Amino acid sequence: MPGMEGAHHVGLTVPNMDDAVRFFVDVIGCEESIKLGSFKFADDWMNVHLNVNPRAEIKRFQMVRCGHGTNLEIFEYSAPNQGRTPPRNSDVGGHHLAFYVDDMDKAVAYLKSKGVRTLGAPSTFTEGPAAGLTWMYFLAPWGLQLEIVSTPKGMAYEKTARRALWDPRSPAK
Repeated sequence: MPGMEGAHHVGLTVPNMDDAVRFFVDVIGCEESIKLGSFKFADDWMNVHLNVNPRAEIKRFQMVRCGHGTNLEIFEYSAPNQGRTPPRNSDVGGHHLAFYVDDMDKAVAYLKSKGVRTLGAPSTFTEGPAAGLTWMYFLAPWGLQLEIVSTPKGMAYEKTARRALWDPRSPAK
């Protein structure tokens, strides 16, 4: 796409704005940013522009910045027949957000100390292109799937890659 410079934000719909922002700020370490009001239209604007029910309302939305990574745009919607169960990774449209950490053991201990539900123990790839990557999934209080990753010595593919994946430790590369 002409002029594409990188990802600007990821949008997330949450059941409660205050709880979600508090989680991303107090637990994950993101920074609060711009707060925006509501969107509600009497015509079909919401359907035409956002592919949602025409009577859907964005009650509030807010941006948070997450370190040297992308911004999160957090929405609190109300809508007729609104689904309240987040998709699993295996569902079409399933997704997760991954945050880089320098020390996996400290990050896991921290999440557990905050009462965050972690899924299993950290796993490390020891073979193949991702060798050197350690990762673990965890859940936000409303069920959003999140992940922490760490590659303190890099990944195996980097030795032969023409260009490595973007890394928040060196965002300009």
